[in-house]
Amino acid sequence: MKNIAVGLATLPFLATGAVAAQPEPWQMRFQPAATGIMHEITWFEEYTLWFIVPITILVMALLAWCILRFRAKANPTPSRTSHNTLIEVIWTVGPVIVLLFLAVPSFQLLTAQYTPEEEPAFTIKATGVQWYWDYEYQLEEPVSFSSLMLKEDERADAGKEDKSVYPRLLAVDNEIVVPVDATVRVLVTASDVIHAFAMPAFGIKVDAVPGRINETWFKAEKEGLYYGQCSELCGKDHAYMPIAIRVVAQDQYDTWIAAAGEDLAGANKALMTAIEGKTKVASAGE
Repeated sequence: MKNIAVGLATLPFLATGAVAAQPEPWQMRFQPAATGIMHEITWFEEYTLWFIVPITILVMALLAWCILRFRAKANPTPSRTSHNTLIEVIWTVGPVIVLLFLAVPSFQLLTAQYTPEEEPAFTIKATGVQWYWDYEYQLEEPVSFSSLMLKEDERADAGKEDKSVYPRLLAVDNEIVVPVDATVRVLVTASDVIHAFAMPAFGIKVDAVPGRINETWFKAEKEGLYYGQCSELCGKDHAYMPIAIRVVAQDQYDTWIAAAGEDLAGANKALMTAIEGKTKVASAGE
């Protein structure tokens, strides 16, 4: 049943043909899940609603009944009953059973969030700085760069004028680039104050603490450009340090990483050109 629910949760993502995720105006639900962990989180949220909604309705109904039935005018002589064994057993055992139904899948999800399904293909170190991110690919030949929010007057030079793809306050000059269907370990820390590395579509949110390294991982299932933000109040420009992860095909990643160490700007532009060309070919095929 759980697998069916997780499968159903992915249908909107597949049916719309969306291959990226970002906040939408008046958004009330999660972003489309792009990793197995986020599918699990979406399923767990919907699962808990089957408990939260009936309990909320029951409590509201009991409150309304007590207000109407036992108000002073309708009940001038109040009952002096101080104990009711059956009721006390019900309101003790009932919550325990509910908590067990919530605890078991909750602990399973928590374990999965810290247990990669396979050995990570590579590791990226993300360092929060006031107010941008530094990234380091910990490879045999490390690749390091800073990622800052893209300013409006920089869009033309970066080739990122389309705000539907590169939204205001979320687009960055240099995205993290990872291959699709690859397990990526992320080491998270900070250089000054506490930040938080959060990517909603991937189901990850990890505090970046100075002097400490926290670890998370993800395995993106769909190519595209995904956006997150620092999710810890970190000072004046807290709202202006977005996170962008570009998920690409393995061959595109291999080409990009080979060139990024010497010419990051050139590697980014070549990657964008390759992606745009692939998109146009796919659109022509439809």
